[in-house]
Parts: sequence; C-alpha cells; structure tokens
Amino acid sequence: MFHLRAVCKEYHGTPVLGPIDLDIGPGTTVLIGPSGCGKSTLLRLLIALIRPNAGEVRFEGQDLWQQHLRSVRRKMGYVIQDGGLFPHLSAAQNVLLLPRHVGWDATRRDRRIQELTELVRLPRHCLDLLPHQLSGGQRQRVALMRALMLDPDVLLLDEPLAALDPMVRRDLQDDLRRIIRAVAKTVVLVTHDIGEAAFFGDAIVLLRAGRIVQCGTWDQFLHAPADPFVEQFISAQRNPFLEAGAAR
Repeated sequence: MFHLRAVCKEYHGTPVLGPIDLDIGPGTTVLIGPSGCGKSTLLRLLIALIRPNAGEVRFEGQDLWQQHLRSVRRKMGYVIQDGGLFPHLSAAQNVLLLPRHVGWDATRRDRRIQELTELVRLPRHCLDLLPHQLSGGQRQRVALMRALMLDPDVLLLDEPLAALDPMVRRDLQDDLRRIIRAVAKTVVLVTHDIGEAAFFGDAIVLLRAGRIVQCGTWDQFLHAPADPFVEQFISAQRNPFLEAGAAR
C-alpha cells in the first residue's frame, strides 16, 4: 500500500526523520519509539499532511504527491490522540461531515452510521451528544466511526488510546483489535507502548532519532533484536502485563 524510499523530513534545517526505506502492506503495522523519534511525523507523511524534504512516498504504486490529494485522502481514515472532534457538532454531525460533503443521500448515510454504531459498540443515544458530554472512550469510538465512514482502504491511528485512563484503555484495546480484524484494512498505528505494539502489530517498526532501528514481528523483536537499543527499549517497559498483552 505504501512504499517509502530515502524519505527525509526536517523542520527549520533540523532533521527529524530519515533517511528511511519502508514498505507497508496489509495488516497492522505499528510505529513505536521514544518521544521525538519521528513516528507521528511518519504518519503525517503517509496521509500527505506534510511533504518530505527528500525521497519518495508512493501510495498504491504512485507518487503520493503526483496524485489528487483530496481523492487520496478519502481512501484514508485518520484518528488523532484526542479524537479531533469538532466541539460545536454532535457526535452524529461529526461522523456525517464527509458523506454529506461528497453527496451521499440520507438513506445511505443512515445505513452506514447504523453499521458503524454497531461495529464500534457506541450506545445509540451518544450520537445526539456533543463531544464534551461523551466519555474519553466514547469520543474515540466516534472518531473511529468518522474515520471509517467512507470505507477507506487505509486506517491511520496516531496514539488513539494514549489519553484514556487504564481501565477504559484496556476495554478499548480489545474493541479496537476486534474492529481492525472486522474491517480487514491496511492499518498503521502509532504508540509509545511496547505492550500495545505487541498486542496489535502484525509488523512493528521501532524508530530512534528519526531512523528505523528494526522492523519485524514481535517474536523477532524478542528473540532476534537487531540492536542493543531494541533490548533496552523492551526492558524499560517490561511489566507483568506485557507478556499477557502479547499473548492475547
């Protein structure tokens, strides 16, 4: 789905990412690493919110920046850490922004919102509430509905669970993995939590200072670390729940 070759990004002359080469295919790819390592920058490059200073990002075999970006972005669902809901719109109005913009009729909109309400397990009455009237978990479910509304090919998730308290986060982790499996899309998920990476990731990409340290499965990270930093990063977060999270 994505092919990155010699991609670099800098801000005001300071390198923040690259050069990196990366292929992202079907399944869930998790981007992980310490704060400031470039994982959210990489996600923004994939959705063309920012442009690389060098290198090439290809989407579906074509240079991303040579395509019609509005059309490309409709093939991508994007969820940020706090959900990014418009505070003056109800949950339903937030979810229906894009289908109204592209001209879906009322019947099609209603059918799709019903499907997604059931998929994310959002209580129906929540659709009439404003974002500040929803819990953190409910806001993220609404944000996920909005991202999935046009049935995109790709789902990009930038630390979608980071702002939630531990109990809500655990419940939403289970639901999010169920949803990801149900929709069967290419998913790229950013997290700083190695247990979460093991829980979700078909492939894990560990970054450090804007470079890829290792890319592979959780088993490869555990049993064939490519660099001492990989072992240090895993050990720093190891806890009794990590193995349980990887095994679920």
